[in-house]
Amino acid sequence: MNIHEFGADKNKIIVLIHPSLVMWDYFEYILSILKEEYHVIVPALPGYDEENPNENFTSVEEIADNLLGWLKEHKIEKVDLLYGCSMGGSIALKMFSNHGVKIRNIICDGAITPYQLPWIVTRMIAIRDFLMISIGKIGGLKLLEKSFSTDEYSEEELKYVAKVLNFISYKTIWRTFESCNNYVMPKNVSEHSGRIQYWYGDKESKARAWDIKYMKTYFPNTEFIKFENMGHGSMASLYPVKMANQFRDLMEVKK
Repeated sequence: MNIHEFGADKNKIIVLIHPSLVMWDYFEYILSILKEEYHVIVPALPGYDEENPNENFTSVEEIADNLLGWLKEHKIEKVDLLYGCSMGGSIALKMFSNHGVKIRNIICDGAITPYQLPWIVTRMIAIRDFLMISIGKIGGLKLLEKSFSTDEYSEEELKYVAKVLNFISYKTIWRTFESCNNYVMPKNVSEHSGRIQYWYGDKESKARAWDIKYMKTYFPNTEFIKFENMGHGSMASLYPVKMANQFRDLMEVKK
C-alpha cells in the first residue's frame, strides 16, 4: 500500500482516509491547506491506487491493521486527528477500536458502520450496491451522479469518477461494499480521552440514520455535526477551507 506524506517536519499528525470510488488525490484541495501546518499522511488504499491497478481491495479489518502497522514501523505513537470519509470512515473507526496507536481525535464523515441486521439482509444490500456501481462502471454517468453524492458535480468531477471506475476491479467493488457492511468491531469499546465526531450532510440524513444510531449506541460520547446543504462525501472536494477550519477547532480544544 502506497502511503503519501506531506509536511513531515511538522509536529501534529493528521491521517486522512479516502472514500470508495475515488483515489487518494480526493484530498488534493484540503492537502494544499493542511500541509503548511501539519504532518499529513494519506494512504492510497488497495484497489483504488492507479499506480497499482492490479491490486484489489481486501477488507476494512486488514487495511486498518496494515495502516496501524505502518504507523508503528515509522515510530508514530500518536495521531492528533484521524479522519475517514464513508468507506474511509469504516477503516478509521476500526483503527480507533484496535488501540494500536493513540488517536487523540477521530472524525467519521458519513462513515459506514457495521449493519446490525441478519447476515442475509446485509448480503442483499451489498449485492444491490455492487450492481448499481457495476452499471456505472459500464458507463452510466447519470446513475453515477445519483449514487455518488447528492451535491451537484461538474463534468470534470464526473469524468474523474469514471476514470476510477475504469481501472478498479469488480472484485474491489464487491469487497468494498461487503466489508463495509459487515466488518467486525469489539463488543465493548473502552473509554477514550479524546473527541469523537460523526459528520453528515443534511441531504444524507436519511441514508445515515442507521450509522448515527450505531454511533449513539456503541460510542455514546460522539458529537454529531450536521452540515447544511451538503451531501455524502462532499466536504473535501467542495468545502476544503471549511473542512480545515473544523480540523483546527477540534485539535486546538484543550483536553
